[in-house]
Amino acid sequence: MDERPTGRRARVTLDAQLVTYWDREAARLDALAAKARFGWIARRYRRKAEQARAQAARSRAREAARGAPTALPDETA
Repeated sequence: MDERPTGRRARVTLDAQLVTYWDREAARLDALAAKARFGWIARRYRRKAEQARAQAARSRAREAARGAPTALPDETA
């Protein structure tokens, strides 16, 4: 409760970076699926978006298992 600053910034881990990357990629693929002209293309984009969400979930689980508080990539300046 008494959080004292240590003078060090929180470390940005690769898993934290991957979580944000795969979430953005899934959103991009969902948008492409919504705009696809042909059904087979939309289905492929949806499958790829689902794979991206699974990758994000794996990275999120590894990050949670690490237990150490880490900064998100966009929180460091």
